[in-house]
Amino acid sequence: MDRSELRSKLLAYFQRHPHQGFKSRQLKRRLSIHTDHEFEVLRDILHKMVDKGELAWNKKYGYHRVLLRQKGIIGTISITKQGAGLVKTESGDEIVVDKRSLGTALNGDTVEVALFAAPKKRKQQTDERLEGEVVNIVKRAQTEFVGTLERSHHFYFVIPDDKTLQRDIYIAPEALHGARPGEKVIAELIEWNDPQLNPEGKIVQVLGVAGDPFVELKSVIQSYRLPTSFPKAVEEEARSISEKISKEEIRQRLDLRSLTTFTIDPFDAKDFDDALSIETLDAETVKLGVHIADVSAYVKEGSAIDKEALTRGTSVYLANQVIPMLPEKLSNVLCSLVPHEDRLAFTCFITITKKGKVLEYSFARSVMNSKRRFTYEEVEKILDSNKGEFNHELSLLWSIASVLRKKRMKYGSIDFESPEAKFTYNEHGKPIGIYIKKRLKSHQLVEECMLLANRTVATHIESLQGKKEVLPFVYRVHDVPDPEKLRALAQFVRQLGYQLNIHESASSKDLQKLLKEVEGAKEENLINEVVLRSMAKAVYSTDNIGHYGLGFETYTHFTSPIRRYPDLLVHRLLDEYSQGMSEKRKKFFATHLPEWCKHCSERERVAAEAERDSVKVMQVEYMKQHLGDEFEGIISGVMPYGLFIEINDLLVEGLLHVRDLDDDFYSYDERQYALIGERKKKTFRLGDTITVKVAKVNPEQRTIDFVLSESDIPTKTQKKQRQRRH
Repeated sequence: MDRSELRSKLLAYFQRHPHQGFKSRQLKRRLSIHTDHEFEVLRDILHKMVDKGELAWNKKYGYHRVLLRQKGIIGTISITKQGAGLVKTESGDEIVVDKRSLGTALNGDTVEVALFAAPKKRKQQTDERLEGEVVNIVKRAQTEFVGTLERSHHFYFVIPDDKTLQRDIYIAPEALHGARPGEKVIAELIEWNDPQLNPEGKIVQVLGVAGDPFVELKSVIQSYRLPTSFPKAVEEEARSISEKISKEEIRQRLDLRSLTTFTIDPFDAKDFDDALSIETLDAETVKLGVHIADVSAYVKEGSAIDKEALTRGTSVYLANQVIPMLPEKLSNVLCSLVPHEDRLAFTCFITITKKGKVLEYSFARSVMNSKRRFTYEEVEKILDSNKGEFNHELSLLWSIASVLRKKRMKYGSIDFESPEAKFTYNEHGKPIGIYIKKRLKSHQLVEECMLLANRTVATHIESLQGKKEVLPFVYRVHDVPDPEKLRALAQFVRQLGYQLNIHESASSKDLQKLLKEVEGAKEENLINEVVLRSMAKAVYSTDNIGHYGLGFETYTHFTSPIRRYPDLLVHRLLDEYSQGMSEKRKKFFATHLPEWCKHCSERERVAAEAERDSVKVMQVEYMKQHLGDEFEGIISGVMPYGLFIEINDLLVEGLLHVRDLDDDFYSYDERQYALIGERKKKTFRLGDTITVKVAKVNPEQRTIDFVLSESDIPTKTQKKQRQRRH
């Protein structure tokens, strides 16, 4: 059991037993620790958790959670679409809040909670969840909400797009400000003090007619409060940056302009933040160069551009547009490694054998000149035909990448094939086609080189640390999965005829084996998505707990500073450590990095959700053109109220309501993930192939309704195949 896995088990154990204390030897037995080395690691983790205030210790009770007061507890509330609340305190405690106890809390608010009295514990009970009620709103997370304006008799109201807000916002006639029913609007919350009444608001902006795809995309941008322009000070600062690289700057850098370097990116990319080079040193050794745009040379710490980049945290890639982290002059011009132009870079050279063993590495601030801008498709053709520009270099890179990938898989890295929907548009910008982005050898080539560079940087920083000194740094970490989620995953895939072996936990190799087994199967996309949802989220942290999904003990993000703020931080840290960071600067980073890591992780989550919603807008718009058409899909979810169907080759999901299965009365079998007809025993089970007709689309709700094709009935052959897999 490695350190990160042991720490995660420890945290989970105290989460389940928040009111109990344990001596270290008790924890040793309860966590099934058998070796002296693991016990020493456990004790070290416990000591550090006490130092950080995560745990308390006394002689009588041993290690225990810091006890909460009965009232006056402050935390941030998350509310689900079903109305359930969960308050997280700064100390890491979680308090469950029932829908009836939310008061006037909204998703993301900072709230004050009072705890309910703990129920008397039953003999078999191990779940000790804290429960409480919201008694005060300390701070609103937001006061503006996007929704559709409607009218009922003599009053108006806004139906929020945000489904966590389950109350309509009342709008007085004098607060309409020109808005009309049926329009998508932004409503500002004026007052909501009584949960028995609806919140009151006023219209502050009209976005357009609800249901129009471009209006719905505006709605996504506004809902996630994404910036659509840069502040004036940022634009002026960007304009003032010279496009010429001075001779003095070049003299201070490693001059790589004569080196053969090239970029490999999507066909529609405008910001090229990484380039590659490779040189043969001898029959068994090569020198790999990963050259990353030196954004830190232009974006100085504390500048207007830097502050705005930190606020944004990341670029956001919506279905039809990009909201960049940096102004266009930087992202698409000065920092972009465009061909045949001198550019500043941060280079990582890695000397590696053809068997994938790293012999040495070095870092340098450099100046380079890319010789070619490749698309992934162009590189794929060269790799397949063994002909084309820079064929030798690309073939050598692919052979090294293949070895690195094979080695990574051997040590437990999980290779997620997460399908991605892409669109083709007409001249008006509306979607006329959906295709799934294929993962090519060229993608894997770039991916392996970037993974190696990121890992090399993190390993280098770890090597600088002494036994007593932990250097402040930004790690990309991925915790071990929650055992409960793994058990649910194992049960889920069992219904589809696959096995996932779990005991206390599943190793990454077990998950890797499952994903390999489903490759090419009709359930592949479904199982990949469910496995991904079962994992912890990868985040940024100053506490290096390793990366479970990649199977790396240490990892960071270094390779995309144009679009990710943590990468920019890593560039600054790497440069300062190479020159000898002062104690004052170490204290500065030790103070600020944890907060920045948390912020960037949150901005990454927001970006991912906004991107997903924008894709849904375009999928619904595309399906509007196919009302009445039939599609083959797979049953991706079974609920008492119906079947979720994912259309093959489109990644479009919709609902087949149980009320539209009118040939029988259907019962929901939760254990079998199935709807079963009472009289005819017709069964619709998770993973079944099914043909459906598009019955209705609702652009405002972003929902698609299907009805069953008359010809579609699950066959006996399907049932027999499922039984054989068991």
